[in-house]
Amino acid sequence: MKWFYELIYRYFRAPWDIGPRKELIELVKSQRIKPCRAIDLGSGTASNCIYLAERGFDVTGVDYSPAAIEKGKAKAEQAGVDVKFYVDDLTDLQHVSGTYDLLIDYGTLDDLTPRDRDLYMENILPLTHERSIFLLYCFEWSFRWWERALFRFSFFGAMALEPGEVERRFGNYFGIEKIAGELDYQRWPPGYGVYLMNRKNA
Repeated sequence: MKWFYELIYRYFRAPWDIGPRKELIELVKSQRIKPCRAIDLGSGTASNCIYLAERGFDVTGVDYSPAAIEKGKAKAEQAGVDVKFYVDDLTDLQHVSGTYDLLIDYGTLDDLTPRDRDLYMENILPLTHERSIFLLYCFEWSFRWWERALFRFSFFGAMALEPGEVERRFGNYFGIEKIAGELDYQRWPPGYGVYLMNRKNA
């Protein structure tokens, strides 16, 4: 899995590298999210990091692809903003510590195997405090039989969460609001969900 992302980031432009995400932009513009200490979990080439840093956030980006971090650093320098970057694994954090007011995950958790999702939760929860906000974007739909077979035997983790998994994994720790989502089985991937979660007990 890691080699796939390293290859994409080092030699190509990733198809998901589309700039800061619209839900994040809307939340910042509406001031539901205000400048604070933020971390992007799986920051890629740092579009979300740079967007936030330009608006007064204290931002950290973490990704397990060195090529992604290199590109993120170059883009942040070109934009003239200060972002802290770490090459690290969200299932076994070695370099990131402390707590953050805002955590962002656009398409990282849903890429992991069930076992690695458990490890992700063990590593991410200590980065939160009682007032932390968590913005999560994930592919999300009820898997059909052929998708279960595909995910089981493919080189990537799972690609999507099934309905209810966000509540199962996060519900004991966060109040959960689904702020966006679509489902259309005429396309693939057929669905996604965006969740804004507030830490309720740290």
